[in-house]
Amino acid sequence: MSRAQAVVRQRSAQDLQHWLASLEPADLEAILYDWSFWARPNQLAPDGDWFCWLVLAGRGFGKTRMGSEWVRSLVEGPTALSAKAGAPARIALVGDSFADVRDVMVEGESGLLACSPKATRPVFEPSRRRLSWPNGAVATLYSANDPDQLRGPQHHAAWADEIAKWYEGERCWSNLVLGLRLGRAPRVMATTTPRPLRWLKRLMAEPSTAMVMGSTLDNRAHLAPQFLDEVNRLYAGTRLGAQELDGRMIDEVAGALWTRKMIEAARIGPLGHDREPVFTRIVVAVDPPASHGEKADACGIIIAGLDEDGLVHILEDASCQGLRPLQWAERVARAYERHAADRVLGEANNGGDMVEAVLRQAAPGLSYRAVRASRGKIARAEPVAALYERGLVRHRGCFAELEDEMCSYSGAVGEHSPDRLDALVWAVSDLALGRMSAPHLRRL
Repeated sequence: MSRAQAVVRQRSAQDLQHWLASLEPADLEAILYDWSFWARPNQLAPDGDWFCWLVLAGRGFGKTRMGSEWVRSLVEGPTALSAKAGAPARIALVGDSFADVRDVMVEGESGLLACSPKATRPVFEPSRRRLSWPNGAVATLYSANDPDQLRGPQHHAAWADEIAKWYEGERCWSNLVLGLRLGRAPRVMATTTPRPLRWLKRLMAEPSTAMVMGSTLDNRAHLAPQFLDEVNRLYAGTRLGAQELDGRMIDEVAGALWTRKMIEAARIGPLGHDREPVFTRIVVAVDPPASHGEKADACGIIIAGLDEDGLVHILEDASCQGLRPLQWAERVARAYERHAADRVLGEANNGGDMVEAVLRQAAPGLSYRAVRASRGKIARAEPVAALYERGLVRHRGCFAELEDEMCSYSGAVGEHSPDRLDALVWAVSDLALGRMSAPHLRRL
């Protein structure tokens, strides 16, 4: 416990205000950047001889801030990394993509630059994928999409963020760990919202792993009340809420058409990762929301392609939430152009002709076909799940939110509508099963 925190615990709120008002600006700034003053007990690094500090927690728990402050402590504090003369710290920062590392871990609101006082703030060189501190410490940015980047470099420590999202997560983790061979006590901190992955479960069970679990509500004092009200209304008591908010490891749902094993078997590298397939047809499927705003359902937008061998490839999940019709239509139009798609499929049960109208406003020349469901969601999804079982569908990377919907939706009464899954079903059905439910063809 810091001296400042000890003082706080001995004073009332009124006394605390008087105490803070009496401090000099330099002391106030010191408190502002004193993480031990602000952190909750479960946000501070655990004691003991651990190798991996694994933080499994819900969204908004403060995982990013914890990672940033832990890295700061390695660079600025009296640790084994900074105490050894002539050997400044070498740290790896690993995220799902380079953009995630840059936008969240480095430049984000709780990233390393925002959390560091001016005197010790590192210099960020994006072109070199590097952060450099005044004392010589260096952090290098890595993308989990390219595990071989981690084969050669050596590090004293590493911060790995959202490891449950990583494509080829186990391979990337192994390469990272094999490079932690500098200094007296190399360590790694891993922060993630949990997902039921076999390799993650093995990491949890390792005797050298110190694990912290927490929920979104642990950090309620720093989250918008409206956000808390909405996520509680939408997801309280659901399996998705247990995973994404409570930070609990949720296994398979009885009755769900997809399992994690099926999806892992379908996973291959993102486009550009290996030999490019030749696509004979690409579609953008849209499951539009009935309304817009923060309380609205998501707009499911899935892009898929059919290759020359008859395999369906899920190329992108461009789904969004809260956008007005023209905004999500523009998002669809950009995906249509980006992937050189042949057609947009729009579910017309809710929006009717409105779906085509807003798409035409966003991109007058796109090829559009309306699809209308005459059967229930489960009945439409079963043939698509059968294609996965037969190995005829591929996921080009990791689509965490889509895959969570696939593995948690059973069709039970009262379940939240799976917007991404609906769009997936329309896309795969069009490519591999032909037209469903006698859709209305409108090719303009």
